[in-house]
Amino acid sequence: MSPPDPIGVFDSGVGGLSVLREIRTLLPHEHVLYVADSAHAPYGDKPDEYVLQRDMTIARFLVEQGAKALVLACNTATAGSVDALRAAYPVPIVAIEPAVKAAVAATRTGVVGVLVTAATAASGRYASLLKRFGGEIEVITVPAPGLVEHIERDDLDGPEIRTLAEGYLHPILDGGADIIVLGCTHYVFIRPMLASIAGPNIELVDTGAAVARQVKRILAERHLLNPSAEPGSERFWTSSSERSVTDVMARLYGARIDVEGLPGPVC
Repeated sequence: MSPPDPIGVFDSGVGGLSVLREIRTLLPHEHVLYVADSAHAPYGDKPDEYVLQRDMTIARFLVEQGAKALVLACNTATAGSVDALRAAYPVPIVAIEPAVKAAVAATRTGVVGVLVTAATAASGRYASLLKRFGGEIEVITVPAPGLVEHIERDDLDGPEIRTLAEGYLHPILDGGADIIVLGCTHYVFIRPMLASIAGPNIELVDTGAAVARQVKRILAERHLLNPSAEPGSERFWTSSSERSVTDVMARLYGARIDVEGLPGPVC
């Protein structure tokens, strides 16, 4: 590992691009590698063993590409795989979890809503998070199957996804929550739609910026920040058809990009 080496970021699909945008904003001189495992998305409805196998495979690929650090830009991957990944690879690994701590500290009504995948909701890591920070605050956790699939297709405000979102937000809003945690990186891309459903008095929070700050802190501690004054490079891969996801990834990321197909053994 050396300062000019890239940062590896991966997710079950396009959701982690919301985290990558924050990393790119905070660390513009870093080289970055991104893997969208879209052929296997969503992770939220897959068995734990399946998600772990995919995460180990992609992490190994990124380390082989020279990554000096890995970012699990996926709450489901963090819940099921982060401990095994940290035991398997010597590079620093930054994980992500729903912003329950920040929401609990900021709520005025004493009720917080959390939108998550089914796998995250059922994980021991999420239960531990609620135990540590839930306290006397009521946390309404709502698994939201189906949203990721629409977002992967770049459907961010169509009638079907809006109907799904309204159904998932209904118990949170009726329960009196004033803050909704976006507990999946994909959900950041439907923030405008969720805000329009929730109304102006509801705050939506995610952890993308916090993850970027953690990446910077860890790299600084290990003297791995890239000292170059030049803009960092970017490289993107997908386990799906690169032709089918390039336009979606470019629109969500907000820049023109080239997407490569992962080599056969990684797919």
